[in-house]
Parts: sequence; structure tokens; C-alpha cells
Amino acid sequence: MTRFFITGSGTGVGKTFVTCELVRALRRSGRHTRALKPLITGFDPGAAADSDTGLLLAAMEEELVPVSIGAISPWRFTEPISPDMAAAHEGRRLDAAEIAAFCRYAAPGAEDGVLLVEGIGGVMVPLNDRETVLDWMVALGWPVLLVTGSSLGTLSHTLTAVEAIRTRALALAGIVISESPESPVPPEETAESLRRFVREATVAVLPRPASPDDMAAVVGMLG
Repeated sequence: MTRFFITGSGTGVGKTFVTCELVRALRRSGRHTRALKPLITGFDPGAAADSDTGLLLAAMEEELVPVSIGAISPWRFTEPISPDMAAAHEGRRLDAAEIAAFCRYAAPGAEDGVLLVEGIGGVMVPLNDRETVLDWMVALGWPVLLVTGSSLGTLSHTLTAVEAIRTRALALAGIVISESPESPVPPEETAESLRRFVREATVAVLPRPASPDDMAAVVGMLG
């Protein structure tokens, strides 16, 4: 079984878009694939279909019902704010080890199955008063797929995220540049700049909409 953690250089860079496209591409190739979004904020049960959780369920062709929602997103908070704040406002506390344990036991049964775990926000988003998403990633120890955009500031945000991942000795499987609505330069130029600083991983551009050919390089990162 293949397992990956999908994180971002920040909020709104396209993690869910990339995860959904990966799910569809892997399923088309015949591989049993499951995606989790264990932690989500800004979740409105009345608009669940438009949430990250709803989009992942649609990609997996699973019914949008409470049991399915809870199975991939057990930690759901109403306010669209950082998870540490959202949890505190509801009198709850998040724990990286507990979330990681959930991820480990939610894997596909097939030997050649793929499990994709989508994080929340960027690498350093706080989970509580001492832990961040990075601690969750370290607790799992899985290869990391880093998603970033192509908007202004992407280079600094991405390289900062890469450095954080390196300092905790996590394997960087690849960087996916999810094309932003507004890009100051062509995304491929951004990719070339990142490749000069990140030698250990593939850097791929994923335009919107993404074609099967566009997805080939991203799927290749998963082995």
C-alpha cells in the first residue's frame, strides 16, 4: 500500500483540487484509492457538497451522507479559521498523534491501494498551543506531496515550506504547482525557479482544467 501526505505552501493553493485529480487518475488506472481530509474548518453541513470533504467524496464516487462525511473528516469545525482557534471556540482540543492514528488505520485493504491524506492550510498551521500540521506529518512519517500556487509570493512560500519539511527529515515526493487564477509569470517559469533550489524532488505544473497528460507527471511522483 502506498501512502502520502498532501500539504500546501499556504491556504487556498489547490490542495483539494490536486487530491481530487489524483484520486480520479489513480482510479482510472485501476488502483484502489482512498482520500482523507481528517481536519476541516469552515464546514457547513448545509453546503457539504461544496466543501473539501464533499469534493473528495465526489472524486471517490461515494455518497454524500453523514456516515461517509464522518469517515473521511471526523474533525469538523464551523468557523473558517485556523484549526487551533476553531477547536478552542468549540471547547475542543486537537492532538497530532490522535489525528495521525486515525490516518494510519483508515488505509485501503488492497495491497496495491493508495491512501492520500490531505492536510489543512499550510505546513505550519497550528493545531493547538504547541503543535502544527508539520507535527502531524512527522507523526505519520509518510512521503510528502507539496502543493503550491503560481501567484505572486509563491517562490518564497514554497521554499519556506520545503525548508520546514527538510528540517524534520521528511521525504519530499514532489512539488505540484496548481495554477492560480492570477499568475505574474507562466507557471512553468515558476517551476524552473523552484527546480534550481529543490534538487531532490520533481516539480510539476498542473493547469486548470487538468488533462490526463497533465496528471501523468503528478501520478509519477507516487511511484
